[in-house]
Amino acid sequence: MSDMTGSNKGAGARERGLKARWRRWLARAKDNAGRIRAIWRHRNERVAHDRPPLPPGHSPQDLLAVLLFTVGIAVIALDIPTYPWLRSLPGEYRQAFAVITDLGKGHWILWSTGLYCLLTLALDWERLSWRVRMTLSALWTYCAFIFASVALSGVIALVLKNALGRARPKLYEELGPMHFDFLSFKGAFTSFPSGHSTTIAALATTLAILVPSYRWLIVVSAFWIAFSRIMVGAHYPSDVIAGTLLGASVAVAVARFMAQRRMGFGFDPDGRIYPLMGRVSAKAGIKALWRAATGARPLGKETSE
Repeated sequence: MSDMTGSNKGAGARERGLKARWRRWLARAKDNAGRIRAIWRHRNERVAHDRPPLPPGHSPQDLLAVLLFTVGIAVIALDIPTYPWLRSLPGEYRQAFAVITDLGKGHWILWSTGLYCLLTLALDWERLSWRVRMTLSALWTYCAFIFASVALSGVIALVLKNALGRARPKLYEELGPMHFDFLSFKGAFTSFPSGHSTTIAALATTLAILVPSYRWLIVVSAFWIAFSRIMVGAHYPSDVIAGTLLGASVAVAVARFMAQRRMGFGFDPDGRIYPLMGRVSAKAGIKALWRAATGARPLGKETSE
C-alpha cells in the first residue's frame, strides 16, 4: 500500500511540475508576443518616411497587365495542344515528375516555419548570448516572412480556384479546356490557378530575396517543380503561369511591407529589397549556434557581456 501511495505522490508531483512548466512557457510566449506587437507599432510609424516608389512594372495594375497578357497567350497557344502532347509521351515521364511535384504542397513549409516561430516565441531570450539571440531572432523574422508569403498566397489561390471553378485537364475530353463551373467547390473544378505553383513560387521568391547569390539555382528548381504540375496532368500551362505570378507577387509585397518597417529587410539606394542580415553575420551566427549546440560554447550570456 505504501508503495502505491508513494508512486501516486510521485506521479502527482510530476504532473504538477509539467503544469508549472507549461504555465511558464505560456507566460514567456505571451510576454514575447507583446514585445513583438510593441516593436510592430513603433515600426509602423516609420512607414510614411521609408517608402521608396515602386520599381517600374511592380505596381498592381502592371502586375495585372502581365497576368492577363501571359495567361491569355497561354490559354490560346498552349492549353489546347498540351493535353494531346502529354498523352503521346511515355508513362515514365509522368512518373519522373510525380516524384517532385508534391514539393509544391504548402504543408511542409507552413509546419516547419510555423512551429519554429511558435516554439522559439517561448524562449527566455534574456538568458541567451547576444550572438545567439541575434541569430535566432533573425531566423524567426525570416521564417515568419516565408510563412506569411506562402500562407497568404495560398489563401488567395484557394479562393480563386473555388470561385472560378475551372475544369481540370482530366476532364479535357469531356468538357474541353475552357469550362468553368463558378463556385462549384469540387476538386475536379479547381484548376485555375495552380496551388502548387503558387506555393513553390512564393517559397522560391522568398529564398531568392534572402539568398540572392543562389537566385538562379532557386528559380530553375522552382520552374521544374511548377512545370511538373503540367507533366502529371493536374493543370494547364495557364494555371501554372497564373499561380507562379501570384505566388511571386505576394512574396515581394510581403518583403516590401517588412522592409518599410526595417523588420528583417531594408531598401538599397536603388529601392531594391535586401535582407538586413548579410552573409558575414549569417556565418557568424550559424557558427555560434553550432558551438552552442555542440557544447563548445555556452548557450547563455558570456561573462564578457
